[in-house]
Amino acid sequence: MALGFQDDEFQKVCKELEEPQVAGWEFFTESHGVTIYRLFNEKSGLYQYKIYGTLDDVDPQVCADVYMDLEYRRQWDTYAKELQEIEADGKKLIYWQVNFPFPLWNRDYVYSRELRTLDYQGKQMWVVLARSEATPSLPERSGVVRVDDYVQCAVLSTDGKVGTKAYMHYYDNPGGNIPTWLINWGAKTGVPQFLTIMQKACRGYPEYLSKKTSS
Repeated sequence: MALGFQDDEFQKVCKELEEPQVAGWEFFTESHGVTIYRLFNEKSGLYQYKIYGTLDDVDPQVCADVYMDLEYRRQWDTYAKELQEIEADGKKLIYWQVNFPFPLWNRDYVYSRELRTLDYQGKQMWVVLARSEATPSLPERSGVVRVDDYVQCAVLSTDGKVGTKAYMHYYDNPGGNIPTWLINWGAKTGVPQFLTIMQKACRGYPEYLSKKTSS
């Protein structure tokens, strides 16, 4: 079932990996081989982010598989309270509920996602696009805030050695009564931390698959 992503959207993300488009963006932070830029959204008071980095010892195919494997993510991502593929309003979507610390309410997302493997200028690239979807048949749950403004994309390719060269674009507005300064502070620490945890998950993926196959 088509999810509504256009070919040029995938091409644009591939270009970003090879030729970073950061004119007008503010350098935000750099750590553990990851460089992050941000752009202020005047309407929401929040930032969107561009993240460039390298996972030194992770193959891009493995990285893409881990990125797409919801069952595995439920094991390594402690913030994912619920994560599953669903069907709503005639579309195959992802439902994702995220644990927020007390006294904040949890947030949930309903979004479409698509992975394509492309040849871009002679390089194989794994591209994932995701964005929130309106789902009238799936109303908000009591005590959980629905995030309806969420966009994420990622592209992965070889770093020319044994690792992965990666680019990610990310924006979401968690809504509710969280101060914007707190959300922006959380992004500064949360994004690099997530990539570090994901890299560890990629290293453990072959063992996970082996146990899953043998069980």
